[in-house]
Amino acid sequence: MAFRIEDSVVRGEIDNRVKGIVRGKIWLEGRPDPMLLELKGNPWPDLAGCLLTFVNPNKRIPYHSLDALGQVQRGAVGDMTASRKVRVLEVPVAEAYMMAKRGEKPPEHMANSLYLEWFSETNGRVVIESSDYELNVSQPEWRMTPEDEVERAKQAATAMQEFMARLTDAVEQHKRRRKPDDEDWDQFDYESFMKECDARSEKYAELLDEYGLSDEAQDIIDKEMGWDTEPGEELFDEITDTFEEALNEPEPEPDPTRQGIDWIRTKDGHIRHPLQHRCHQSAAKFSNKVKRLGLDRTKDKDLDQFLFEFQMTAVKLAGALNTVAQARYTPPPAFTVAYLKRALDHLHKSQAGLEGLAKRKVLADKLISSARKELFAIRESVLKLMNDFRRKQR
Repeated sequence: MAFRIEDSVVRGEIDNRVKGIVRGKIWLEGRPDPMLLELKGNPWPDLAGCLLTFVNPNKRIPYHSLDALGQVQRGAVGDMTASRKVRVLEVPVAEAYMMAKRGEKPPEHMANSLYLEWFSETNGRVVIESSDYELNVSQPEWRMTPEDEVERAKQAATAMQEFMARLTDAVEQHKRRRKPDDEDWDQFDYESFMKECDARSEKYAELLDEYGLSDEAQDIIDKEMGWDTEPGEELFDEITDTFEEALNEPEPEPDPTRQGIDWIRTKDGHIRHPLQHRCHQSAAKFSNKVKRLGLDRTKDKDLDQFLFEFQMTAVKLAGALNTVAQARYTPPPAFTVAYLKRALDHLHKSQAGLEGLAKRKVLADKLISSARKELFAIRESVLKLMNDFRRKQR
């Protein structure tokens, strides 16, 4: 997925006073030195030949994922303009959401938005988009001709196509690492399949972000994804029948002899796997404790990593175990092992964040000890489940 960094930008400058080159400096929250841009290409005519400076007047959010952004960004210019038309809500997002639920139309107006897109050799697609920034644009040192504009659009389209080609290659690489669909898969085949799905989802998300939701955009996206846009009538009827059958089927009842092992019933009546429920509850408990201490997780990368990855562990455990708990179907043991391994990856990242907090003594020793003990206990339970499912595979 593209790096969208507008919420973390403090200020910046984009310099296209030398034709064919865009240089820039972007100051990000939590970074002492600016990120440097060395890009080939030109922006749209409104910024061509100009020095643009901008300031973000809003509260900044130092997302921990920005650590992956290289200090020097080399690559190609995508679309860069200060006159992209966008719809801007005139009420807070939460209020607009409630209005929409009531069938009301939230008030909005059209506004110019700053849109800075480039394709980095190290980080792929990076985007800054905001209608709130305070902008200052110098007089142009040179002016773009109609021929220049045609060439600019062509270069931007080529940069996007090359980026999409890299995403497509990633999908195919993971696909080649697993066995064909008609053979029995082991844990490693399912791991490759999940990575293939991740790469395919990333490609789809990038296409949606770039082209939008119009009918014309959907045709482009379908072509890029290799989807058949006109399924046959027989397939459509089959899908409809499957959905109708599923709606008419009663909810499956879990095996009562496996209660407390494969499933529990929560206070609100939902069926969950006991390990997933424990992880979910623990992540929520520690998040609430941090809130009560008045700590802002967005200001501390270790704290955010500890809590976010703890929550993601619970999400991945739900994907791995809740179908087993709800007795809907029993996936192949190798699939469950591969999914549990993903949960374990997030748990290890949560542990790393916690140890960073311990070194800096951000949290009380008692709280650190409690969280450490809980994460290790969940880890041991995940490893035991992985062993159990591996034995079933033999």
